[in-house]
Amino acid sequence: MTSPLSDLHSEIRDCTICAPLLTDGVRPVVQFSATAPILIIGQAPGSKVHASGIPWDDDSGNRLREWTGLSREQLYDPAKVAIMPMGFCYPGRASGGDKPPRKECAPQWHERILATLPPDRITLLVGSYAQAYYLPATRSMSLTNRVRQFDSFLPDMLPLPHPAWRSAIWAKKNPWFEEIVLPRLRAEIAAKLKPNSVDPVKTGDAV
Repeated sequence: MTSPLSDLHSEIRDCTICAPLLTDGVRPVVQFSATAPILIIGQAPGSKVHASGIPWDDDSGNRLREWTGLSREQLYDPAKVAIMPMGFCYPGRASGGDKPPRKECAPQWHERILATLPPDRITLLVGSYAQAYYLPATRSMSLTNRVRQFDSFLPDMLPLPHPAWRSAIWAKKNPWFEEIVLPRLRAEIAAKLKPNSVDPVKTGDAV
């Protein structure tokens, strides 16, 4: 007999809601379990992640790990970290970059995934799409101002810029990010990963 968590993973893996709209095909990329005290909500998989099926398996992921202090082993341990993008599949290319994440995923799957996670978690809202969805009262604010006011969203959420290559330019213009935000981010992550804060038995896996 399968568990509800396993059934949810299977449902997501078999999802084809957006299939007619995805020129590169369907490949949902998420990761979650019932014990993960850290949740990362980003944008959508890029072409490299679509090819590998591994979330944040690109340069942006390397920068995100540097920001958070997470090792590769920690990031890909579903008992520690849940990864739930706004769009689960690669949306394809548009002029100047990738298309926005598909809008069908969040209302279809997010609440069901969130219901499986521990309530005492920290959620990293990576990029403007995740922040607009989960911090709707701040939609009139710029991403920079949300990140600057990160302390007002803790202990539950912490907004971050997307760690694409452009973030290095942004960080140079906003030195307070590396001086103030990143040390606090790493401290919050480390606190969630203290011994005995996570059940060592994995109860979920990546899709």
